[in-house]
Amino acid sequence: MSYTETVGKKLNQLLERTYDAEKGFKKAADHAKSPDLKNYFLRKSTERTSFGHDLKNEIMNFGQAVEKGGSTAGTLHRGWMDVKAFFSADNDESMLEEAITGEKAAVDEYKDVLKETSLPPSTEVLLQQQMNKISADLGTIKRLEDIA
Repeated sequence: MSYTETVGKKLNQLLERTYDAEKGFKKAADHAKSPDLKNYFLRKSTERTSFGHDLKNEIMNFGQAVEKGGSTAGTLHRGWMDVKAFFSADNDESMLEEAITGEKAAVDEYKDVLKETSLPPSTEVLLQQQMNKISADLGTIKRLEDIA
């Protein structure tokens, strides 16, 4: 596998995770009771859409095909969110817990790509910025969970 194919594959994996996060935040907004929390989750979904566009551009810069759609694991996770919301007495806290789970997994995946793959500086900066934003938001979500 060539260098560009390897990088394209890793970036497509992050893109898949980004699609999952975008859909997951929309699902969390659907289940959240607090209007402020709904808006927060919708903003996060929109942010992930932007992340996805940036990743698509990077993938195309490597001359690689952009994969579409999320993962099976992401679909299953969103199904679990539905089940959890159905049985939970506190949907807001449940959705925050699921957001924490998803954000931790996203940070781990970004770290793996940054560690395992030799990237051009522009790509590395983009991924580092996205990962830092997710990490900061993970702290915010944890504080919101403490309040909820």
